[in-house]
Amino acid sequence: MKNNAKKHIIVGMSGGVDSSVTAFLLKEQGHHVEGVFMKNWEEDDTDTFCPASQDMADAQSVCDKLQIELHRVNFAAEYWEKVFVDFLQEYNAGRTPNPDVLCNKEIKFKAFLHYAKQRGADFIATGHYARIHNLQLLKGLDPNKDQSYFLYTLTEDQLAQSLFPIGDLKKEVVRDLAKKIGLENHAKKDSTGICFIGERKFKTFLNEYVKAKSGEIKTLDGKTLGEHDGLMFYTLGQRQGLKIGGQKNAPEEPWYVVQKDLEHNQLIVAQGHNHPALFTPTLVATQVHWINGAPPFPLQAFAKTRYRQSDQACIITPINANDYNVEFSEPQRAVTPGQSVVFYQGEHCLGGGIIC
Repeated sequence: MKNNAKKHIIVGMSGGVDSSVTAFLLKEQGHHVEGVFMKNWEEDDTDTFCPASQDMADAQSVCDKLQIELHRVNFAAEYWEKVFVDFLQEYNAGRTPNPDVLCNKEIKFKAFLHYAKQRGADFIATGHYARIHNLQLLKGLDPNKDQSYFLYTLTEDQLAQSLFPIGDLKKEVVRDLAKKIGLENHAKKDSTGICFIGERKFKTFLNEYVKAKSGEIKTLDGKTLGEHDGLMFYTLGQRQGLKIGGQKNAPEEPWYVVQKDLEHNQLIVAQGHNHPALFTPTLVATQVHWINGAPPFPLQAFAKTRYRQSDQACIITPINANDYNVEFSEPQRAVTPGQSVVFYQGEHCLGGGIIC
């Protein structure tokens, strides 16, 4: 914020420690703070599968402690239409989507932002580990928690109306602060995976929405090793769950998924963590978004093809208005279609796109 004037800020409250400390810090700065708990999933709405009721209770407990009002907003219809339909389409096409990226784009920084502006808010705030400076998205200072990877679809306009108060803090500091001020969720486990799947096995969940078709597991030279349960259940570089260990006359190195042959419904595998078939020197990114406008090309930058990967040097060149070729200095392992590739220069997140 450009000045210290009191602002009306609505915080996205998840029930976790990060959003709770976010609300506390803004309240301490003297702002008028309210909270919003977003309900994004209706299906199988039970404590067993998606503990929304517990998260809601935790959010309410924090807001009561901080003496701020908590609103409950249902974005389930928007989530289904804008995020989950895409999620299913990607799996049906044999790709591995990242719904967290789309959730930020369509729900947290679109539907929620619109809701907050209707309530007269000056800003929204979330517990993301990222920073905003001069309408640029920067990495969070905690390298183990930086979440800029999931925020690359944001626009300058959205950044101008958003705050990430814990972006310059480390996770342990956030937890210590929560404990110091008496928040009961100070030690609450971080949420992982996709919230609407909850504690269920991913395969069980996906089977409810996408029809699986079993097929052959083959080696690169065409030898059949077994049967897969459906290509949608596997991702490149996967080792666990193949059930093809102990092959006769085969070395003991583990097998890894190196390719999904959609035309023949075959899962292609190879042995060894560093098998050449797992590596690629280039990729094509589509639906590319540049946060601060397209830079000059060819662009020397760094990229991540998955969350928490170290920055990888690359050269980015346009193919057309939406697609870009990314050539890496070193071949990258298990580059997965459907996942996001996100571009950086130092701490500055430039944007990103979907891996073809």
